[in-house]
Amino acid sequence: MTEDIEAIARRLVVGHKRDGRSIYDPQARDELVRASRQPGVSLARIARTCGINANVLSNWVRQHERNGGGHGSPAGDVVEMPAASAFLAVQLDPAPSPPLPPLPAPTLDVQVRLPNGVMLDMRIADVDEAAKLIEVLGRLRCSASTKP
Repeated sequence: MTEDIEAIARRLVVGHKRDGRSIYDPQARDELVRASRQPGVSLARIARTCGINANVLSNWVRQHERNGGGHGSPAGDVVEMPAASAFLAVQLDPAPSPPLPPLPAPTLDVQVRLPNGVMLDMRIADVDEAAKLIEVLGRLRCSASTKP
């Protein structure tokens, strides 16, 4: 078995790209993948014997499995997709939404104690009513504000 792998290793690298990456023979690559799929065979040992990274061999095995045992497309090749798409554009008209009920007006509980002893208590007051009350009370003169 190791003699077979060594023979494959001698045929595996057929050249190098400009950036130093190896170019592999597709037939030798397929033979190596088939050999690595045998029971009891170590991917790392085969990769070491061939002088390649174990991740490279593992990727080749996964490509082989994905393609149903056929030739996988080498990394870097352009894979063309069919022009027709399975998706259709659908125009949806917005459905008229029912009118929302009006929100209840916020309410306040107002208690005012004036320095002259007068106490004013307004429960569940409307915000506008409370604002008017505060404005009127702010204009009033009381005995505490007139003392020097």
